[in-house]
Amino acid sequence: MHPWPPPEPARRRGLSGSSRMSIGSVLALLVAACVLMLDPGDAGSRFRGLVGLEERRIAAVPFSGEGTYRFLSTQPGGDEPVGWNPCRPIRFVVNPEGAPQEWRELVDDGVAEVSAATGLEFEDEGTTDDRGFDERSGGIGIGGPDPVLIGWADEDEVEGLAGDVAGLAGPVTLSSAGFGRYVSGMVVLDADTYADLDGMIGGREQQRAILIHELGHLVGLAHVDDEGELMHATNLGRTDFGPGDLTGLALLGRVPCG
Repeated sequence: MHPWPPPEPARRRGLSGSSRMSIGSVLALLVAACVLMLDPGDAGSRFRGLVGLEERRIAAVPFSGEGTYRFLSTQPGGDEPVGWNPCRPIRFVVNPEGAPQEWRELVDDGVAEVSAATGLEFEDEGTTDDRGFDERSGGIGIGGPDPVLIGWADEDEVEGLAGDVAGLAGPVTLSSAGFGRYVSGMVVLDADTYADLDGMIGGREQQRAILIHELGHLVGLAHVDDEGELMHATNLGRTDFGPGDLTGLALLGRVPCG
């Protein structure tokens, strides 16, 4: 008789190299996702928007598609506009030095009109003595990007206001992984023009028109050649947004969250 063969020694079962690599990759992705979920910056906001965990602060605005409009900037390789994050407010401060009478009502009305046309929320952070119109930072440090600065100046302080220029405005762009986003900016209005209009018949409407024209630039509209639009470079009579202005503003308010 042949002796019964001895049992094979028990062997420890382990994961294959490929299994370990797969689990490691999944864990790395989970860690990255957790970091992005908790990231207070733009990258985290964009990720939460993509997975449906961040929502618009104001409903998107319907539009007719009529009129003429042009964006300041579009995303690389496409025609989608660069815009502000509709899931976050546009923070702004006002420097009232050189401002017209009742400047607060003027700013409130202008901001409310652009908010209604875009579906973007503005957040008033009060007044400031900051005069850094050309020094807005889009950094994502501890304090985050600078708030938008709205104020009045003359051509001695801001060279771009020389001649018949009634205002200047522009956003600051922050790019991540090839995707651009506006995160800060400035609006500077010509103090002499506003002083001339202050108290004139129809002057208040002209002051408001200049402001909302510049706020249009701030949120991403460029000049157009159509004189029927408020965003025409040399507008001399229109005091409200035209049909193309409204179409462009609504589209700027519909960019993805994040």
